[in-house]
Amino acid sequence: MPLVSLDLLPDDARLWIFGAERRLSPSERTVLLTEVDRFLADWKAHGTPLTAARALSDDRFLMVAVDQASVPPSGCSIDAMVDVLKDVQRSLGVGLVGHGALYYRDPAGEVVRVDRATFRSRVEAGEVDGDTRVFDTTLTSLGGVRSGRWERPARESWHGRAFLCPPAR
Repeated sequence: MPLVSLDLLPDDARLWIFGAERRLSPSERTVLLTEVDRFLADWKAHGTPLTAARALSDDRFLMVAVDQASVPPSGCSIDAMVDVLKDVQRSLGVGLVGHGALYYRDPAGEVVRVDRATFRSRVEAGEVDGDTRVFDTTLTSLGGVRSGRWERPARESWHGRAFLCPPAR
């Protein structure tokens, strides 16, 4: 199945979000998207082509979605996608695949990537609060992005529940 536009996929399309550890340069974006497009154009689950799309947001968030209505992705097909991204991250020298990083916008509007401990310390220092815009890289459906859950104030996301609430005593 040829690569399609993200707009053509349904809200229940399965979604993966990969955040780069820093903003990608124009040449890095080209390399990333070329390799991802090459993979998605031939992406299959058990020999059956998948209908997939991708988008790049803020020069650092790669979103890959697949329409599960006809053929859902298999574990092996998902592993193949991650392997391609690991190859790209090695060639670019920038992390793309990994868990645990949190992303938020600073007061200047720049996207900041931190680990959980740093995010917590910035909350405690008052540098991050309920109004801070955070990115939810845990979303698993395209509808989550479309409904505004992708980037929103920390108080409205899981970030707020995890980091802004006072600890239970």
